[in-house]
Amino acid sequence: MQFTAQELAFILNGTIDGDPLVSVNQLAKIEEAKTGSLSFLANPKYEQYLYSTNASIIIVNNDQVIAEPIKATLIRVENAYTAFSVLLEKYNTLKLNKTGIEQPSFVHPSAKTGENIYIGAFAYIGPNVRIGNNCKIYPNTYIADDVIIGDNVTLFPGVIVYFDCVIGNNVIVHSGSVIGSDGFGFAPNADGTYSKVPQIGNVVLEDDVEIGANTTIDRATMGSTVIHKGVKLDNLVQVAHNVEIGANTVIAAQTGISGSTKIGENCVVGGQVGMAGHVTVAKGSQIMAKSGVHKSIEQENRKWAGAPFISAYMDHNRSLVALTRLPELEKKVIELEKIITELKKGH
Repeated sequence: MQFTAQELAFILNGTIDGDPLVSVNQLAKIEEAKTGSLSFLANPKYEQYLYSTNASIIIVNNDQVIAEPIKATLIRVENAYTAFSVLLEKYNTLKLNKTGIEQPSFVHPSAKTGENIYIGAFAYIGPNVRIGNNCKIYPNTYIADDVIIGDNVTLFPGVIVYFDCVIGNNVIVHSGSVIGSDGFGFAPNADGTYSKVPQIGNVVLEDDVEIGANTTIDRATMGSTVIHKGVKLDNLVQVAHNVEIGANTVIAAQTGISGSTKIGENCVVGGQVGMAGHVTVAKGSQIMAKSGVHKSIEQENRKWAGAPFISAYMDHNRSLVALTRLPELEKKVIELEKIITELKKGH
């Protein structure tokens, strides 16, 4: 993919300082760029590289002052960071623009697929599956019986979607994720063994959801495990059976959510948070990394931290600072005890 400065300026509604016909075929950081690279400068910390970089084209803000001679052609725009983000999106779209059905792959005769789809090699599409328009199913993906998939869905390599699950529009599921595996349901027996409780529900991913790599979302025992519209889950997140995650909530990596927990909308959950089962998290909650949520959060739009969690977010942070001073405080206590002992002897 090759673009001239003139073409890029047209896309970004920018103006050109330099050669309008110079071309680029790759994107790069300004400090690492080589000839033929397109880069950008938005942070003044990196201004020094404007004069030493080998980039062929650099996107800069309209008010960028040039203090020394430069080799690159400049494209001036209102906001360099936003403009470069637009180009990254276009680049990514072109990079992932695949169509057609590769062989070998298997699409069951009863499955129905929409227009302009891509199915990669070694993918499996089971009986009665419904796939919408403009979907991309990458190689080695498994879609089991009776799954319903909306429009503009991307399933990256190695994704597994178990039977009866429902995926909405504009959903992205990254490599290695498993949607609809059995929930962790076992009934204890009198002899100390466990009997498996059948998990006959499903998983529902609503529109605009994105699921990170190697994340697992368990099917409900009965009913549905529901990930509502706009939710973003990071890599390596575990969502147990019958969990419900509210709209536009974001959850960072290595968080574990136990069964039947309900998380409200617009929550922010840090990495490695653990949530007990059957609790409710109020909307707008912000939960610090490594926190342990052992009971329901009923107050909306509050910050929480610690294991077990507490609502005094700043107090928790001050406690952590105090913890680092414990050796020093211990010495002071010992010294005070010696002084008290000496004073007692004096009496």
